Amino acid sequence: MANELPPWLGRIGVFDLETTGVEVTSDRIVTAHVGVLDEHGTAVASQSWIADPGVPIPEGAAAVHGVTTERARTEGRPAAQVVAEIATALRDLLAQGLPVVAYNASYDFSLLQHECLRHGIPVLENPGPIVDPLVIDKQLDRYRRGKRTLTAAAEHYGVALDSAHEASADAIAAGRVAQAIARRYPLGDTAHELHTQQVGWARSQAESLTEYFIRIGRFDAEESIDGSWPVRAAVAD
Repeated sequence: MANELPPWLGRIGVFDLETTGVEVTSDRIVTAHVGVLDEHGTAVASQSWIADPGVPIPEGAAAVHGVTTERARTEGRPAAQVVAEIATALRDLLAQGLPVVAYNASYDFSLLQHECLRHGIPVLENPGPIVDPLVIDKQLDRYRRGKRTLTAAAEHYGVALDSAHEASADAIAAGRVAQAIARRYPLGDTAHELHTQQVGWARSQAESLTEYFIRIGRFDAEESIDGSWPVRAAVAD
């Protein structure tokens, strides 16, 4: 039997980036989406961007999100302008008290922080409350086999995702997955309570994965995964 959606998840922000690669310190934003969903998962506000990142977009990244270097240079706006507008849009949602959903939030928020620093734009200071369906799903259904990608999570929770790796589609799907999880599991009384829980869950998950990687020989004993969330420690300090 489904739970009722908590009131604080009845209006949520959603956020997603598509980028030049997976390194938060050096890769750049190519496309982005910031929006708002209502209690039915319907988009009631949305902003999307395409940036000229100022560097070539690797073919592998373009194959994922569909934006080539040529297209970004033709259709994209200067990266500094785009980064500033994304940060402002998120700051406005958080100032309204809306929780912002981002799947694998520590990637998107960390990369955005680096982009802000790169372009001399004020960073988001201790952004929150953030809702990360990846962290929550791994905590509440930890023994489920299979991948934990957004595509896999959307399928598991019955959420349509027709254009994976397109920023608006991914952002909206992540929000709907968060709402679907909340209808299946109790998530606490407030978004801020959940945010605090996720900080600990993300740390524990990183420690567990680090131990596994060391055990199978993928990591040396001194290596570790950064479990700080929603902004990785190297960025937040």
